[in-house]
Amino acid sequence: MAETTTQTHRIDDDLQVVWAGATDQGRRRDTNQDAFLARFPLFVVADGMGGHAGGEIASTSTISRLDAVVAEGTVSTESIEKALELAVADIADHPDTTDEGTGTTLTGVFLDDGEGVPRWIVLNIGDSRVYLQRDDRLVQITTDHSVVQELIAAGKLSPEEAEGHPYSNVITRAVGASELAPPDYVAVELLAGDRFVICSDGLTKELTDYGILHFLRGNADPAEAVEAMLAAALKNGGRDNVTLIIVQVETHSGSTAVESGE
Repeated sequence: MAETTTQTHRIDDDLQVVWAGATDQGRRRDTNQDAFLARFPLFVVADGMGGHAGGEIASTSTISRLDAVVAEGTVSTESIEKALELAVADIADHPDTTDEGTGTTLTGVFLDDGEGVPRWIVLNIGDSRVYLQRDDRLVQITTDHSVVQELIAAGKLSPEEAEGHPYSNVITRAVGASELAPPDYVAVELLAGDRFVICSDGLTKELTDYGILHFLRGNADPAEAVEAMLAAALKNGGRDNVTLIIVQVETHSGSTAVESGE
């Protein structure tokens, strides 16, 4: 894992976005098939899957295509979906893509001001997650595209039973060498004090939602929070690659709380 640093982008006269991200191979994997992009205004995590080098090909191809979108300065749902179509072609054409299960999850947020009022757009394909900390509560914004989530939604499985279910790693949607389903999107109001956690399931396998909130409460700086969560995930077993980005909205004073004008 490279040194984690906090980066900042000023949105307007009052607010700025501050973020940090990191990835680690974990303690039991031979390679790291996760990849991430943290480049304003787009912050995404991709968790690759597939035999041999398949997962790494899928995640890095997807992140590369999305990085190009940021470089062009046209981040939108349309440009993201066009990039994902190109990524699917890249994955299919790669000489080392031989496993039919090759693909990657993709989840994250981007800041959209297309309608004149900046707002976050959360996007998701697969079972990587986006959480939002607001008013000292942690809420999972994304819905997993997985077999166990479908069973939970159908009332056939409890969230507690899902954790140890034999199909817990089987996802129902991915970016890969097959027909692409578009991401799910959720719009979230831009508010000072909000903090997003964007992560692969290597984090959520090792930390509960309360554990994530605990480390957010104890670390105001995004880089320090990332490092604390990553260290805890590795200490708790590190059974998978672990990747996370923390993105937060602050006033220019550096506070994550909205300052009262009264």
